Amino acid sequence: MEKEHSTVKVTEKKLADGVIKLDCEATAIEVNNALKEAGEAFALSMGVRPQPGKTIEQLCQEQMGIADLDKIVETSAIEVLVPRALDRRNLVPAFPPKATPATKFERGKKFSFTLSVTVKPTYELSSYDPVEVTVQPFAFDESPINQQLEEIAKNSVTYVAADAKPLTAGDACSIAMKCFDDGEEIKALTCEDRTYLMGRGFMPDGFDEALMGMEPGQTKEFTFEAPLGTENGEVVNKPISCTVTVKDIQQEVVPVIDDAWVKANMPMFPTKEALVADMRRVFEAQQREAYEGYVQQMCVGQLTRRFEGRIADEIYEATRDHLMQNLRAELSQAGMTWEQFVAANGGEQQFGMMLMMQTREVLVQGFCLDAVYRHERMTLTDKDLEDACYGMNPQGNPKAMREDLEASGRGFALRETAERLKAARFVAANAKITVAEAPAAPVAAPAAVETPAAEPAPEAAVEKPAADAKTDEN
Repeated sequence: MEKEHSTVKVTEKKLADGVIKLDCEATAIEVNNALKEAGEAFALSMGVRPQPGKTIEQLCQEQMGIADLDKIVETSAIEVLVPRALDRRNLVPAFPPKATPATKFERGKKFSFTLSVTVKPTYELSSYDPVEVTVQPFAFDESPINQQLEEIAKNSVTYVAADAKPLTAGDACSIAMKCFDDGEEIKALTCEDRTYLMGRGFMPDGFDEALMGMEPGQTKEFTFEAPLGTENGEVVNKPISCTVTVKDIQQEVVPVIDDAWVKANMPMFPTKEALVADMRRVFEAQQREAYEGYVQQMCVGQLTRRFEGRIADEIYEATRDHLMQNLRAELSQAGMTWEQFVAANGGEQQFGMMLMMQTREVLVQGFCLDAVYRHERMTLTDKDLEDACYGMNPQGNPKAMREDLEASGRGFALRETAERLKAARFVAANAKITVAEAPAAPVAAPAAVETPAAEPAPEAAVEKPAADAKTDEN
């Protein structure tokens, strides 16, 4: 069902030292939408998948025993409302502000909260002249072509008859088979001649065990357990009876990718050379895009030497905490503990120093790009916004992603990401670039300029604070 949309009512008042206080009131519709979004995100993170005819609340109760999902996701739901309030005033804070509830948070009721927003300060550079950098020349790496040819061959293997012998683990064989569930034939498992690979997990272990030792021409009737039923939401095994005849022992034949094979199997290419040329075109475009990112990063790195000013401790600390939070989430997905990661990176002292340096690099790069964008009086186009979306998720749909970000109140963060990307491209396009004579190796580009706004988040920047007191109730 499509979500209803409403707007958070926001009153803005300037405090001291660049802090703005927002008094916010979310409607009952906004509260319900926030709970829905937070509940869906929680369920997804816990592996709970949607089922027709059941709500997320019902699924979480059935599968996880959660009686009050709203209470579990309350904090996350309030966080959903924060960017909507910021976007309403077109404020982009130096770091994500925390909401202070003024009323109880309940489904179907209005919710009032306050935000103390530290507006990101503006900085100047010592010079806005073009930067000068020396970069490695572009060198095309052939290895992906060879890897893809190997993958094509691996995925195009055929099987031919081999010398007869008893079946053992890992063998390939040709079989005829009929399987029955309570006397009813299972059509999907019935075949007259099918290549079967032992030990690959295509059938339950009991099936493979029954085939062990069989020779070509032998027929065997047996029963094995297969997960074909459910009880109380749990998968249960059922006994399957079958008759199997081993026809041949087979061996794998990996094809040679030559002109004849390409013509027979990939008729859009007349020769192997044409296939390789097409691969080269695709991989070279990818590598040149990565190379441009490398050059851009080198230029922005040089730009950071012109940064002037002092970054407040609270901005450092908030950005460091944000980086650590993202890193912990990535480690969790990779199955690595925080302690293991820190130990692998030289221990607490060395890792702490590395994190401090990365935090400063992230902040200074972003602030420098903000300064360039402002100094050059740039403006954003629709293409700039969609380019920023593409940079955040090259596999996604940029237009749809932009719509989602703006609908969720993160338009301000998207705009800052787009501004910084446009500024970075400007710096690279106007740089005085010297290409070294020869590269030591093909250059692998680092990610494009990493800033706290690389993923739209509330730590994007604001250009101008609003007037001392404004109220928006529309």
